[in-house]
Amino acid sequence: MPSLTPDKPWDIRERTFAFAVCVAKFCRKLEKGHRVERSLVSQLLRAATSIGANAEEAQAGQSRADFISENAICLKEARETHYWLRLLIAAEITSGTEAAGLQQEEGELMKIFGAIVASPKRPPSQ
Repeated sequence: MPSLTPDKPWDIRERTFAFAVCVAKFCRKLEKGHRVERSLVSQLLRAATSIGANAEEAQAGQSRADFISENAICLKEARETHYWLRLLIAAEITSGTEAAGLQQEEGELMKIFGAIVASPKRPPSQ
């Protein structure tokens, strides 16, 4: 599995992009399984890549409410990513060891987006 760099980018858009790349590479290794496995891997890929797409949209928020709403979607997608990773491990499609780096990063992303959503409702700096 590709590892995330120890010096993670400060820019949330770059960080979520790097995470999406790691998940895509991880999923490529798992997609060769049966129909059920491919379906679960597809769900993981959709949720994980959606985090970054919504982070990009949040930066272009037209209002504070729009900014918060987009970041709340990022948080929801990070939680969904957490679910799919747990399921893939529990179903023995991958191991906890193989997914450990992704689990750590999605946990950190959930904390970051949770803090953004809970912070004073300010617009993004442009």
